[in-house]
Amino acid sequence: MKSLTRAEEEIMQSLWKLKKAFVKEIIEGLPSPKPHYNTVSTITGILVEKGFVSYKAYGRSYQYFPTVTKEEYSKRTMKKYLKGYFDGSFANMVSYFAKQKDVNLQEVEDALKEIKKSQKGGK
Repeated sequence: MKSLTRAEEEIMQSLWKLKKAFVKEIIEGLPSPKPHYNTVSTITGILVEKGFVSYKAYGRSYQYFPTVTKEEYSKRTMKKYLKGYFDGSFANMVSYFAKQKDVNLQEVEDALKEIKKSQKGGK
């Protein structure tokens, strides 16, 4: 799976929320300042080429939809950052953010308990 640029990721965020949309609808879902129609249309075409998006044609209009789920992309992206910045270690990442005071350790502990509970229930 290829990486997304910031602009491509913004468009994907909009599409993931909408499930399927025409360019005009994608633009409505983007933060201000809104990009020009042609810009979004061009980036959406790039996303089609990269395999993140497909479309259904209605005459000369195209309705786009994601072919990669947000979860799939998030998982891949997080693995990439974990490997690139924290030697693949979740503990190193949590430690880093805890030292920066960007992480509430109680929230991490609670999340780990929930994960353990769901893993036990799924077996």
